[in-house]
Amino acid sequence: MRKYKPFQLNDIIKTIFCFFVLLSFSSHAESLPKIVVLATGGTIAGTGTSEMQTTGYKPGVLTADMLLKSVPSLSSVAQVSAEQISNVGSDNINNEILLKLAKRVNVLLAQPDINGIVITHGTDTLEETAYFLNLVVKSKKPVVLTASMRPSTAISADGRGNLLQAVIVAASHEASGRGVMIVMNDRISSARYVTKTNANTLDTFKDYEHGYLGHVVDQVPHFEMRAGKLNTTDTPFDITNLKMLPDVVINYGYQNEVPYMYDAAIEHGVKGIVVAGTGGGSESLAIIPSLKKAIEKGIVVVRSSRTGSGYVAGDPAYVGLLSNDLNPQKSRILLMLALTVTNDPPQIQEMFNKY
Repeated sequence: MRKYKPFQLNDIIKTIFCFFVLLSFSSHAESLPKIVVLATGGTIAGTGTSEMQTTGYKPGVLTADMLLKSVPSLSSVAQVSAEQISNVGSDNINNEILLKLAKRVNVLLAQPDINGIVITHGTDTLEETAYFLNLVVKSKKPVVLTASMRPSTAISADGRGNLLQAVIVAASHEASGRGVMIVMNDRISSARYVTKTNANTLDTFKDYEHGYLGHVVDQVPHFEMRAGKLNTTDTPFDITNLKMLPDVVINYGYQNEVPYMYDAAIEHGVKGIVVAGTGGGSESLAIIPSLKKAIEKGIVVVRSSRTGSGYVAGDPAYVGLLSNDLNPQKSRILLMLALTVTNDPPQIQEMFNKY
């Protein structure tokens, strides 16, 4: 007959101790901020054929859940869940995806138990999506975009670290009210000012003129400033019931420029044209007649600069509204949204001044 060892006092103490440890761990986890990761694809979800491959890889392979599983330490930072919005390279992000993403962000942030959003994205058009959200998100809760320049299979892959830091920033109470942010390569940037500056390097996202909002050091966010332009809840742009955005194109300025690209845009029936002008937004004599014709037909023309930084100033020799310091791609985003509110050029110019 089997003899059973009497239950000792030490066993009872150990059992009670383990119970309270588990209770404490559960209570700590439940007290962490709730962050939702919305995945759209891009290099951060891409894979190559070897650890040496950093170009020519396939983007948008890993799913949102796979991205979360690749960074186990996320669970020590926040209660993180994930949703898949799309899974494409960011060169294939279109207005339909933009609206879907923005609407989902607003629905999630309206929930009182959600503390912030992280969006994974390709780098090529990251700044456009970030600036779009900066104008249409109707919450002061943190919205952080992140990405990677190397696929997940590369020996120098930067995606996992960027994702961890993005969640850390989104979970920080200090991140509230700073507008939509981009977190990559230890830097916290404003969606309004930052841009991709290099096709290959890890530190490609820079803000030469205005500086960064802050940095992440040893996985701790340090904020230094706030974006000066109005954003999120302080803009008039409501995409709740929008099913499509106005058609706005960008035409690039160069030597020996020809007007037929502008004539084609007019014939196509676009609602807005952004001129990526030379220098400070200069327009060649060859295209000005076409631009004037566009304006006569009610098409809104905005002058920007192909240089990537600096201000576009008023000049009686040229036509169109002024982008101020917005680059052409961000000027297109703002003009699309402005046209959902008004067709009046002075009002649209005021929007470029404010946002």
